[in-house]
Amino acid sequence: MTDKVSDWKFAEDLVLEHEDIMQARAQSIELGVEAVSPATGAQLAVIAAATNAENIIEIGTGVGVSGLWLLTGAPNAVLTSIDIEAEHQQTARKNFLDAGIPANRLRLITGRAREVLPRMNEQAYDIVLVDADPASVIEYVEHGLRLVRMGGTVLVAHALWRGHVADPVRRDDTVAAFRTLLRETSASDAVISALTPVGDGLLQLVRVE
Repeated sequence: MTDKVSDWKFAEDLVLEHEDIMQARAQSIELGVEAVSPATGAQLAVIAAATNAENIIEIGTGVGVSGLWLLTGAPNAVLTSIDIEAEHQQTARKNFLDAGIPANRLRLITGRAREVLPRMNEQAYDIVLVDADPASVIEYVEHGLRLVRMGGTVLVAHALWRGHVADPVRRDDTVAAFRTLLRETSASDAVISALTPVGDGLLQLVRVE
């Protein structure tokens, strides 16, 4: 296990974040917003590039760390991002614009995801990133699989939830929700799934049905 911890730390330290992302990360720490790790962000960028994504939606804007990473991999994509915290979204908007992302490629929606998502167009997105209220992760993934196109990808950040999911002693509702999600998607014929232990865990689901 010690070797694995060293591997994870090496993977995180290997990533060189752009100055704009570093600035957003610093703001995230200051505001107490839990952003994706550098290695997770780099993986988001790789997936966005491999997908050749044109339309991305993320549930949970934060101050823009994950969005900036996604747009690093898909520089021509349009990003729709939903968050309940208006102040955080304003900070994110400034970070996106400071990074040179045109305003017409940003659609920041302030509101509760469970109220906004039902109004979004089905199969209209190449990537859906779920990085919001962990208690609602199953509901958000269900929406994500409806919104993503066939062959598109739903990504779930923090899928190992602070290292608690793998710990059999942990049995709270949030951990139970992630375990249920991981078991059900692993057994489903509707998706191809993979769980990567980078950062706090990244679940990747490709819709095939």
